[in-house]
Amino acid sequence: MSAPVVCPLCAARPRMFGDAHGRSFLECDACGLTFVDPAQRPDPGTERARYASHRNDPADERYRAFLSRLLDPLLARLSPGSEGLDYGSGPGPTLSVMLAEAGHPTAIYDPFFATDPRVLARTYDFITCSETAEHFFEPGVEFMRLDALLRPGGWLAVMTSLREDQPLEEWWYARDPTHVSLYRARTLEWIARRYGWTLERPHPSVALFRKADT
Repeated sequence: MSAPVVCPLCAARPRMFGDAHGRSFLECDACGLTFVDPAQRPDPGTERARYASHRNDPADERYRAFLSRLLDPLLARLSPGSEGLDYGSGPGPTLSVMLAEAGHPTAIYDPFFATDPRVLARTYDFITCSETAEHFFEPGVEFMRLDALLRPGGWLAVMTSLREDQPLEEWWYARDPTHVSLYRARTLEWIARRYGWTLERPHPSVALFRKADT
C-alpha cells in the first residue's frame, strides 16, 4: 500500500484539485501550493530536453529586459560588492552575467547544467531563483536549502508566475510539463513566515525575501 501524498512544501494533507493539460493536480489548503501528482512528474531526460530547448542568451536584449523585473529591485537593495548565487541558472546563464556587470560576482548552480558541489558548500549575500521555483519537485527541501545558503540579512529573489483563481486548463503557465509546483501570493507569505523572512513584492511575478540579520 503506497504512502499517502503530502504537500511537498508544508507536508500537510492536500486535496485533489482536478485534471488539466493531461496531468492531475492537487492543492494544499494549508499553504496554498498547487502541485502535480508526484506520479506524473517528468523524468530527468524529459526535464533536461525541455530546459535545453530554452534559447537564453546574455546578448538577447529582450531576455535581459525580462530578467530586469527581478534584477532592478534586487540591485536597489544590495550593498556594493555583494556576492551571490543564481540557483537554477539553466543552459544559458544570463542573470549572473548581468549581476557581475553591476559589480556583484555571482556563482551559478543548476542540477542539469552547472553541478559543481562546491557552490553549495558556502553562503551568499543574495540568491536569485528566476523561473525556477515552479520546477521544484520538493519545494520544502529546496527552500530549506536556500535558507541555509543565505547569509544573515541576505536576499532571496524569486521570479515565478502566481496562481490566482483562473482555471488551470486556461492558464498558459500550467501547460509546461516541467512546471510542477504552482504558487499563490499566500504561498509566498507562508514561506516567509516559515523561515522568519520579510517579503516584498515589487512586481506581480517577483518576490524579494530578506533573511533576518541574526
